[in-house]
Amino acid sequence: MFWKGVWGYLPANIVQGVVGFLTIVLFTRLLTPEDFGRYALAFSVMTMAHVAVFSWLEAAMARFWAAETPGPGMAGHFASLYRAAFGLSGLFLVVAAVALWLWPADPLFKIALAAGLAGAPARCILKLGQERFRAAGEVGKAAGLDMAVAIGGLAIGVGCALLGLGGAAPLLGLGLAPLAALPFVLPGELKQAGGARLEPARVRTYAAYGYPIAVSLALTVILSSTDRFLLAAFMDEAAVGAYHAGYSIANRTLDVLFLWLGSAGQPALVMALERGGADRLKAAAREQLSTFLLIGLPAAAGVALVAQPLAEVLIGEDLRVAAATITPWIALSALLYGLTAYYFGQAFTLGRKTKLLLVAMSIPAGANVVLNFILVPRYGVLGAAWATAISFGLGLIATMLIGRKVLPLPVPWEALVRCLIATAVMAAVVYSLPPLGGFLELMLDATVGGIVYAAVALTINAAEVRDVAMNLLAKVRERRAAA
Repeated sequence: MFWKGVWGYLPANIVQGVVGFLTIVLFTRLLTPEDFGRYALAFSVMTMAHVAVFSWLEAAMARFWAAETPGPGMAGHFASLYRAAFGLSGLFLVVAAVALWLWPADPLFKIALAAGLAGAPARCILKLGQERFRAAGEVGKAAGLDMAVAIGGLAIGVGCALLGLGGAAPLLGLGLAPLAALPFVLPGELKQAGGARLEPARVRTYAAYGYPIAVSLALTVILSSTDRFLLAAFMDEAAVGAYHAGYSIANRTLDVLFLWLGSAGQPALVMALERGGADRLKAAAREQLSTFLLIGLPAAAGVALVAQPLAEVLIGEDLRVAAATITPWIALSALLYGLTAYYFGQAFTLGRKTKLLLVAMSIPAGANVVLNFILVPRYGVLGAAWATAISFGLGLIATMLIGRKVLPLPVPWEALVRCLIATAVMAAVVYSLPPLGGFLELMLDATVGGIVYAAVALTINAAEVRDVAMNLLAKVRERRAAA
């Protein structure tokens, strides 16, 4: 199931990566630094609100679907989740409208935030359907939905920016694209509920499982957004825009990779545990982390090495200098977070001990706030990047140590060492290349780095990649011989 998802979600994650880069390229040019900063701040608040209200429903759909059997139980599962989502959506919109009306904030920021909050219910309801597709192994549907929403959101956002809607433009795209997709997904999902009603006991179970996950996600949002608000307080919105641009380059690149693997890996681990037991889970987990290391380590090093030419190509001139400075640190942060969220953090969801996940994530969240207050006034955007990297490092350590008490997940140390060796050789070669600048340097570094890493990884069989390649080659030869 894991490799089916890996290959099945590949097109969607390529699209997500391209859309992510285009978002930076286009909006850092279509918006002023101040408007881009307002968008970054509003996006952080919107994300926090969505996580606080809706994410527990999405987590419950992902975790509990595999444990249900067709019949009344499955109907109650769907009915409880969707009816709870509709009720929360109505309440959320009313509370958000009143809060924005009473909040004495900058009017332009309030407009951007209103655009983001208004789209949250549609995103949640669509996400429920997508999580069900993933849990059921319906890779084509989940991937197709991802691609349609990503492309549609970017197109709508760019159109709104061209109309002069400022910092609200990207957020309108994020809300309207899921809304447009709902008619194609929601009717079929609601049929799964049949005539069942919301079951309060079931909802309480889901909330007890999912809400600690939501709070831990909220703490992650704090980890990745406290710096923006302190930059706005101690500096200005233009500094927020520069920081968000640099953060987005590195974080988006690696997040797409980890989300790709996590989209395939998380439901595969649940299925392995529920239907295969502990031994099958350990085998699946070892395979997944080896794959994460094989791809994630060189990706993080590569983004750090090409920070300057990447900024020159992707980011508007007013924002690129500061963005390039922080990109290597955010690349490290993204790698640490990816390992935490998409692998070691799975111990809590698989073991259904999500309250301990909240404990683990409270450690880096608290450290991040303290570090930002210390470092941002003195070092500005670079201090914010340092605080983020240190905090995510603490988060990884806390998650590993606490997670082992819930459900120990294996660490393939040999794969880790071999992937590190291949990454180090690649980094040394790329670092020695001439600084040509711009697109030419970016392509040279990426091409040479990719070839060197692939050659070394195959030579030393990092994460058993040579064995996998030989098996694939043998299968291809068998098919040709049979034809």
